[in-house]
Amino acid sequence: MSVQTGLLLPAEDGTLRLYEPGPGHAFARPAEPIRSRVAIAAAHVVADPLAENIPGRPAHVDWEATLAYRRHLWSWGLGVAEAMDTAQRGMGLDWPVAAELLRRSVREARACGGSVVCGVGTDHLAPGSARDLGDIRRAYEEQCAVVEAEGGQVVLMASRELARIAAGPDDYGEVYRHVLGQLERPALIHWLGGMFDPALAGYWGDTDPDGAMEVCLQVIADSAAKVDGVKVSMLDEGLEVRMRRRLPPATRMYTGDDFNFPRLIEGDGEGHSDALLGIFDSIAPPASASLQALDAGDVARYREILEPTVALSRHIFQAPTYHYKTGVVFLAFLNGHQRHFRMVAGQEAMRSVTHLAELFVLADRAHLLTDPEEASRRMRTPARRGATMSHPPGDSNVVIMEPRHLLTSLRARRPRRA
Repeated sequence: MSVQTGLLLPAEDGTLRLYEPGPGHAFARPAEPIRSRVAIAAAHVVADPLAENIPGRPAHVDWEATLAYRRHLWSWGLGVAEAMDTAQRGMGLDWPVAAELLRRSVREARACGGSVVCGVGTDHLAPGSARDLGDIRRAYEEQCAVVEAEGGQVVLMASRELARIAAGPDDYGEVYRHVLGQLERPALIHWLGGMFDPALAGYWGDTDPDGAMEVCLQVIADSAAKVDGVKVSMLDEGLEVRMRRRLPPATRMYTGDDFNFPRLIEGDGEGHSDALLGIFDSIAPPASASLQALDAGDVARYREILEPTVALSRHIFQAPTYHYKTGVVFLAFLNGHQRHFRMVAGQEAMRSVTHLAELFVLADRAHLLTDPEEASRRMRTPARRGATMSHPPGDSNVVIMEPRHLLTSLRARRPRRA
C-alpha cells in the first residue's frame, strides 16, 4: 500500500489517529441472477454540484451520475428501489423531480435488464393541506398513475398527511384498501418507523408497535391479492420476525432493518426475509457476494462476508437515523461513483467530521473501499482550507467540493496511532 494512503483522522475526544487502510475489495459480480433471496437496494440521488440545492427549493439532480449509480447496483445483481427515503423523499427531493426520476429509472431498467420498484406517496400535498381521506386517496392515485403509466411496480410509502388526519386504524384501512384496489399489479407496502421520520410516529393508528403490526396485517389480509410484500423499517428484529410468521403465504417480508439484516435475511427454521435496504446502496459488492454464497448453500461464507458490514451500517444509521443519507452519499463519493460530496437540500452538512472519519475506517474494515488510495485522497481533499472547489493536480475529471462542515484544520494536535 502506498504511503500516500496513510491518514490522520480526528476522533471524538479531539485527538488525531494515524490510520492506514487495507487492500480494496475483491468481490466478484454474479454470473447469473441471485436466486435465494429478492435483494433490492434503496438508491440515493446524485445532486448537481453547481446548482442551488438548498432547503426549501426544488432539487437539482445530476441525471447521468444518478442513473450510472443504478447501473452499478444492477451490475451486482441487486434490484433498485427508486425515489424512496434513501433518495431524500421528504428531505429535499420534491415530487416533480421524483416523478422524473421514476420515469427515467424505469426506462433505464428496461433498457439494461434491471429490476426497479417505485416509491409513491402523498408528498406533493403541502403539509397540513389534506382536509379528509379523499384528499389522501387522490394524492396516492396521482403518484401511482405516474408509475403505472411507465409499467413500474408501486411501493406505497407511508403518508405524513394520513398520519396527521387519521382518526384511527379504520382510516388507514380505508385508504389502503382503496388505493391497492386501483392498481394494475401487486404493490409493496412500506412501514417506515418514527426513527426515520418523526412525523410517522404512531403510524397505523397505534403507538404500540405490536398494535400497529396488527393493523398492518389486517390491511394486507384485506387486499392480499394486491400486496406483493411489506417492507418493515422499525429496526426491531423481534417485531419483524413475529410479523413475518403471520403474513399470508404468498406475501414477502422485505427487511428494512439496517441494524439486524444478516440474521433476518438468513432466516430460521420458519422462514426468512427478503431485502429492501438503504444500506445495500452502500454495500452492494459484499451484499451481492454474500447472497451468491447463500445461493451456493454456503451459509458460513454468507456470514463471513456480510457480518463485517453491520458495524458500518449501525454507524451510518445511528440517531438521528433520518440523517443516514449523508453517510450513504459520502461512501459513494469515496468510492468514485460521484465527483463531489454535495447533496440535495444541503444535507451533506448533517453529519460531523468525526462521524465521517469513523465511517471511512468502518468501510475499510468491511472491505468496501474499491480503491483505498483514491478514497484516502478524497478524504484529504475536503479538509484543505481555503478552497470551495478544486481540480486535483493531474486529474481534471474529478471535482471535489468542500462541505462547509469540513472547513477545519488538523494541524494543531498530536497524532496517536490507531
